[in-house]
Amino acid sequence: MRKINLMAAKKKKSEINNGLIADNRRARYDYEILDTLEAGIMLVGTEVKSLRTGKAQITESYASPENGELWLINAYIPEYVKANRFNHQEKRHRKLLVSKKELSRLVQEVERGGNTIIPLKFYFNKRGIAKVLLGLAKGRKNYDKREVEKKRDWNREKSRLMKSHY
Repeated sequence: MRKINLMAAKKKKSEINNGLIADNRRARYDYEILDTLEAGIMLVGTEVKSLRTGKAQITESYASPENGELWLINAYIPEYVKANRFNHQEKRHRKLLVSKKELSRLVQEVERGGNTIIPLKFYFNKRGIAKVLLGLAKGRKNYDKREVEKKRDWNREKSRLMKSHY
């Protein structure tokens, strides 16, 4: 009877977190997201254990198609403290798993359109597999960023006014 309660508590805790490891909130400010794509990622065992602690960072990372494969570059996954000499490098290139059709489409968009592939979220799916939500993005200029900020502020102010009115 006691085991069931503990398992239910663990499940509720994971449901609250939704498996989210890292979120790139800055990307939506710096880039205009044109399309999103979920991709798998090849990890070493200590990387997975380190991700479960939830201290990864993807703010300065990007994805790059090289030699017919897609690579996640500059993503920071800290060393797993309990693994001594079998630990991983913190900022190594990690292979992303996408279909050939999606890869060719992304390569076309990057080469022809001048777009960038950036990770938006790093999370564990319902089956416990690490996934990356990639965004096909176009860089924003400073005046575009200011315009977006004005719209966001106006919408926030408008909702406050409507809320106080009713």
